[in-house]
Amino acid sequence: MPRASARTKRPTPAQLAPLISRQATPAPLLPQPLIERLLAVAMEKGGEFAEVYVERSTTTGVILEESRIKSAQTGLVQGVGLRVISGAKVGYAYSDNLDEEALLRAARTAAMIAQGGGSERSFKVSRAPAPSYYRVAMPLAEVDVAHKAELVLRADKAARAFDSRVKQVNGSYADNTKRIAVANTLGHYTEDTQDLCRIGIQVVAEGKNKERRTGMFGGGGRVSFNHWDNFTPEQVGREAARQAVATLGAAECPSGPQTVVLAPGWSGILLHEAVGHGLEADFIRKGTSLFAGKMGEKVASDLVTVIDDGTMANSRGSINVDDEGVPAERKVLIEKGVLKGYMYDSLNAKLMGQKSTGSGRRESFKSMPLPRMTNTYLAPGDHSPEEIIKEVKRGLYCANFGGGQVDITNGNFVFEVSEAYQIEDGKLGRPVKNAILIGVGPEALKNVSRVGNDPMPDPGMGTCGKDGQSVPVGVGLPTLRIDNMTVGGTKV
Repeated sequence: MPRASARTKRPTPAQLAPLISRQATPAPLLPQPLIERLLAVAMEKGGEFAEVYVERSTTTGVILEESRIKSAQTGLVQGVGLRVISGAKVGYAYSDNLDEEALLRAARTAAMIAQGGGSERSFKVSRAPAPSYYRVAMPLAEVDVAHKAELVLRADKAARAFDSRVKQVNGSYADNTKRIAVANTLGHYTEDTQDLCRIGIQVVAEGKNKERRTGMFGGGGRVSFNHWDNFTPEQVGREAARQAVATLGAAECPSGPQTVVLAPGWSGILLHEAVGHGLEADFIRKGTSLFAGKMGEKVASDLVTVIDDGTMANSRGSINVDDEGVPAERKVLIEKGVLKGYMYDSLNAKLMGQKSTGSGRRESFKSMPLPRMTNTYLAPGDHSPEEIIKEVKRGLYCANFGGGQVDITNGNFVFEVSEAYQIEDGKLGRPVKNAILIGVGPEALKNVSRVGNDPMPDPGMGTCGKDGQSVPVGVGLPTLRIDNMTVGGTKV
């Protein structure tokens, strides 16, 4: 190749400046005058507060089956949600048509909830700076989909090479580059760009007598695509395969009250479900949570400190601002066993005489914000994981969790343990299957007798559902010992 064809004149800094400026400040999702007009129309019927939420979201999804890419899709979703509040009444309307007339119709629809006393007013908004807890050099939407498909192919290859008993591998990759803008009649205007990606692998292994066991692993976060250089798809595939193979030939789990030790990391899903949801302000305000009216009371062991933190760098559940434009916070919910706080969105905070904790989250512009968790974890303690296990004469070690159910009103929970081992004389023993943890959230917290010094976040797998909406979340837990927990199994 002639050398001259590979050499071009480099642009000067002056020539680059406009390009850099455009990249740093992309065009607004909606013109500010239109946003202010929508707020004015939304308040025509006498509402106390109005909000405009604008979203533009680019997604990629890749599905792998039988070592082949079954599908690879990209999509673009955009729209506007308009909310009007009058007391406890909420009017909400949305439009995926961004034409001015369509948006004005949506604003008038939302306004209908507040009747009478309205007058024409104007509103001005000004942009407030947002914190930055995640920074992605290249938006995930700009990475070629072929590179994303390659990740799951590599994970599939590693899983199948791990053990000859691996018979089936399914995989997925998903990412999302979402831009949001939130403006309200208080004059606040905030923008944020949120990149999120995740890979997930499911492996089925087959042992003697056609016994089949399943392993699942994955992760991600608000990270750049080079995240996969360190958290490699090979690691993901091998770990999913290890889980599937590990419990082949497992004995039936003994049932009854036992000492239970939870592994660090993903076991935090139990904390999220059994405790976290009960500390969300809508359940507290309505009195349907077991934690309602217990502020300042002892609700857990002295060893238990629970934190919800939306400011953790690059974590899956992190947010610079919530979906009402309020900056994220680190919130201590339970401190040394004492209930210290709840998670508030703006509406429930107003109705309860509190302030928002940056916990107002929504799935998309089609949904109203609800008080939700971000990254919820248990603070570390003083004991090493080796010490904790060594002290248990007989019990159950829960390495990985499957699904679970929780009743917010009474705290009752049921969780499936997908990988578990008996503890015998202070050592991990044989694997067991069909283990289920059964209990009441606050009671389980009161029975915490050891907390490890090995805090660990989950690898970035969590998605939380509430009222039909799903949002990404993080969980975390050090090694944890809970005494006298009911274990369901098939062997007594």
